[in-house]
Amino acid sequence: QVRLVESGGGLVQAGGSLRLSCAGSGTIFSSRAMAWHRQAPGKQRELVATITSGGSANYADSMKGRFTISRDNAKNTVYLQMNSLKPEDTAVYYCKVRVLGSDYWGQGTQVTVSS
Repeated sequence: QVRLVESGGGLVQAGGSLRLSCAGSGTIFSSRAMAWHRQAPGKQRELVATITSGGSANYADSMKGRFTISRDNAKNTVYLQMNSLKPEDTAVYYCKVRVLGSDYWGQGTQVTVSS
């Protein structure tokens, strides 16, 4: 069974940094693209960043230059380094993997940015 577990969220002041981790099990993650999404209170879930199996990354416009997605295939883990955080980055952050046409999500990790 595919399982994703996020960690690394917390409370940080505006301008600060956090590094999120997503550890996976139950499939060969090294061959799959991974993604980070987030959902703020009262808003729809939105894409933050994606990374291919080969390590190519793409970002939502509002995250470019501030967030960096990376992966360690040996550890089945994907990371999201978040710098210059803003109060509007406050959300639950989720990682996702698609396996055989089905999307699998972690439980999410809360990120709160105070002004």
